[in-house]
Amino acid sequence: MRDRLDDALRAGQLDGLHAVVAVRGDETVLEHYGVGEDFTWGRSLGVVEFGPGTLHDIRAVTKSVTALLYGIALGDGLVPAPGEPLLPHLPRYPDLAADPARARLTVEHALTMSLGLEWREDLPYDSPANAEIAMELAPDRYRYILERPVVEPPGTRWAYCGGATALLGRLIADGTGQPLPEYAQATLFGPLGINRHEWLVGPDGVASAASGLRLTPRDLARLGELVLREGVWHGRPLVPADWLRTMLQPRLETEWGARYGYHWYLDSVAGHELVAAMGNGGQRLYVLPDLDLSVAVTAGNYDDPEQWRTPLALLEQVILAEGG
Repeated sequence: MRDRLDDALRAGQLDGLHAVVAVRGDETVLEHYGVGEDFTWGRSLGVVEFGPGTLHDIRAVTKSVTALLYGIALGDGLVPAPGEPLLPHLPRYPDLAADPARARLTVEHALTMSLGLEWREDLPYDSPANAEIAMELAPDRYRYILERPVVEPPGTRWAYCGGATALLGRLIADGTGQPLPEYAQATLFGPLGINRHEWLVGPDGVASAASGLRLTPRDLARLGELVLREGVWHGRPLVPADWLRTMLQPRLETEWGARYGYHWYLDSVAGHELVAAMGNGGQRLYVLPDLDLSVAVTAGNYDDPEQWRTPLALLEQVILAEGG
C-alpha cells in the first residue's frame, strides 16, 4: 500500500494531500504526512509540515461530528426527537413560528438538510455572499437561518446548508446546558482519548457546528472506528447504537447521486458500502463497514471544483487497489 501511495504521489494523482491515516481493525495500515499551504476559515497559515500531532481544519466533516453529538444528547433525553417540530424548541422567534410555512419545520428537516429555505454555499468561503459566512457574521445566526425565504416545502429535496447544522448545535447547547465544545469533550472526545482539538467560533463567540473543528488525522480516524464499533469504545457505550442505525439510514439523494442520512453521506466504492463525512478542500472521513476500515484524509484544495479527486483517488487507487 505504501508503494502505491508513493507511485500516486509521483504521478501527481494526489495533489494537495496533507495527510492520510487508515485503520483496519486495530491496526494502522497506512499513515502519511506531507507539506503544503493550509488555511483556517480562509486565512492562510502558510506552508505547514504536517505530522501526527498537527491539528487540521476538518471543515464540514464537523457536521457529521455534530450529528454524533446529537445522538448522544438524544439518548440522554436532552434534545428533541427528529420528528418533533423545530421552532417550539427555539422560542426566541415567535414571529417566525407564526408563519405556517416555517411552522412545518421539524428537527429531521435540519438533520437531512431539507429545510426548504433559500441557502447558497456554492460561493467561496471567504465571501460574505456565502450563506455560511453571512450566518457567522450575522448579529443573530439563528434568526438569519430561520428567516431565509421559503423556496419549497420542507423535506422535498436535499440542499447543502450549514445553517441546518447550526440549528442542531443550538439544540444541543440548549438541551445540555453546555457550549458545544465542552459537551463534545465530556461525552465524545475525552472518552475516545482525543485530548487535543480546537473548535473555531464566530464573532458572536458561538462555536461553529458546521465547520469549526480542528483535529489530528489520527483522531479523525478514531471517530470512524467508533462508527464501525456501533458507538462502543473499549466496552463503553458512547453513541447509542440505535441512533447510529437511524443516522446512517438513507433518506434523500444529493445533487451528485450519493444518498444522505442524518448529516452523513452513503454511497459505494469499488463494490464496498461507503459511509462518509466530507469537508471543503478534500477533508474526508471514510468508513467501510465490510472491510472494518476507517480512513481519515486531510488536504488543502479549498474551494477547488475538483477537490473531490484527491481523496477519491487515494481511496480507490491506493487503499482499495488489489484488495486493499
